Amino acid sequence: MKIIKILSLIYISILVLSCANNQTKNKSFEKPNVILIMADDIGFEALQINGADDYKTPVLDSLARNGINFTNAYSQPLCTPTRVKIMTGKPNYINYEYFTYLNPNQKTFGNLFQENGYKTSLVGKWQLNGVQYDLENNQDLNRPYHFGFDEYCLWWLRERGDRFANPNIVQNGKKLETNIDDYGADIFSDFIVDFIEKNKNDPFFIYYPMALVHDPFRPTPDSKDWDDLDKRNSGNDPKYFSDMVTYMDKVVGTITDAIRKNNLDKNTILIFLGDNGTDKKVVTLNNGKEIKGSKGVTIKYGSNVPMILNWNNYINEPRTSDVLIDFTDFYATFEDILNVDKPDSYGKSLIPLMLNEGYKERDILITYYNPMWGSSGLTRGVYAQDKNYKLYKSGKFFKYSEDLFEENPISFNVFSEEENKIYNSLKKSLDSVPALPAQNHNGWKERGTEVKQSNKFNSIWQLNSE
Repeated sequence: MKIIKILSLIYISILVLSCANNQTKNKSFEKPNVILIMADDIGFEALQINGADDYKTPVLDSLARNGINFTNAYSQPLCTPTRVKIMTGKPNYINYEYFTYLNPNQKTFGNLFQENGYKTSLVGKWQLNGVQYDLENNQDLNRPYHFGFDEYCLWWLRERGDRFANPNIVQNGKKLETNIDDYGADIFSDFIVDFIEKNKNDPFFIYYPMALVHDPFRPTPDSKDWDDLDKRNSGNDPKYFSDMVTYMDKVVGTITDAIRKNNLDKNTILIFLGDNGTDKKVVTLNNGKEIKGSKGVTIKYGSNVPMILNWNNYINEPRTSDVLIDFTDFYATFEDILNVDKPDSYGKSLIPLMLNEGYKERDILITYYNPMWGSSGLTRGVYAQDKNYKLYKSGKFFKYSEDLFEENPISFNVFSEEENKIYNSLKKSLDSVPALPAQNHNGWKERGTEVKQSNKFNSIWQLNSE
């Protein structure tokens, strides 16, 4: 990691300066409440407003029609790389070290809001203590506090267990007593509603990385099969994916209802997005076309995620936007909201876009993706893209807007004059970031094997000594 950080110093200074120049000057708005909801494993194609034929998402569709619906938001293709990136505002070559880990030496947007007088809450999926690699202090129940959150309600803070029926949840340092009638998403939404009501007179920030709609695919409380107790915590059948998407939408509705009930809807920014593409076991019918989930891989369907931005007081022209969105942009946006003197994010603030005040969109988006995850079928890659073309450091060049599965790289000898210009522009951007390290960077494979063979943890990553 030290070598990569050194290689990146020049790029850091350039991007930090660009971030400072992208802040909104002379803001006329008072500090808004901010709610960031990130669903787990849902690609752009899986919302009804984005063309899904068989999934019902009326709440999210309404938010999109009354806000901004983004068509070109790109995450990392896998969950932990995305979570580290969005929480710190930095690309993965700076601070992504292991799957399921965020180093405590990092500053998150929780710290950012807390330092600037906001009440802060973290709810949902954590999975960042480094338990799988037995990293230092991985049993620490105070880690969310360290990262700037006043309160938390989390699945897989220390041990994994179930996330849906009879969930394994830790709330502000104490494990909840749950049973088979309890559903994780309802516990999380109840906690959020309570937090909103307690803090309605203060500016607040809520980060809700959802457990839905990740597998295992099982019945929700609104599913017909919920009445079959044997199905609540067994099996993994994609036929329940549609029910889970609808329940995800319902939970978002519970939160927006609480915002309206407490008269906070005028000055609350609500952001909804996915953390990566849809699970590979899921096939979505979108505008009559079957789209196979591509979580984990670098094609468009692996990282093009839904993104909706709603801010009633200031988004006066609901619209669809095709600007390229990177997951460093959220930290930059929050720095802009808070008038941070020395911005530290690599992203572009979205406040000018929301206010229609001279937002200058990026021409090129760069992704550095080294998942360090043991499952087969993943790809690694460093690539730059505009809205139509993508260039990898390996030299492969695609018109991915037409070649969605990147099956036909464009050969040098058939470049058009325009494609040659695009190629050179993308390459210039790519040259500013490091190449991928060796496959087994940080020795993650050996370390993972060693931890499993130590018998220190059981099957749900609970310490066997407990």
